Amino acid sequence: MTAKLDYTWNLREIMAARGMFNTTDIRPHLAERGITLSPTQIWRLVTEKPERLSLKVLVALMDILDCRMDELIVPTATTRRAKAVGGNADPGSEPNSGLGGLRPKRARVTDS
Repeated sequence: MTAKLDYTWNLREIMAARGMFNTTDIRPHLAERGITLSPTQIWRLVTEKPERLSLKVLVALMDILDCRMDELIVPTATTRRAKAVGGNADPGSEPNSGLGGLRPKRARVTDS
């Protein structure tokens, strides 16, 4: 079995717990710390899981929200079975399957 590393990004939840419900609420706090991000960058930072993150931004977020890194970023690991020779170990491991064996049936529209 192999481990696939991933993480949960909890910025939006922590902001909400601190009374910040709009993505723009954090912008002035970042600016106070010398970090200038566009509204689009801030929206992505809050609503999506970042693939890359500046350490300065991370430290600023921890300072603004008075939280620890392990509250903001929670590492997760999932185990996957290695591919068997001539087939897939997981029923959902086929490319673009996403649902494994649970595929919706195509609807047939007929005239009544």
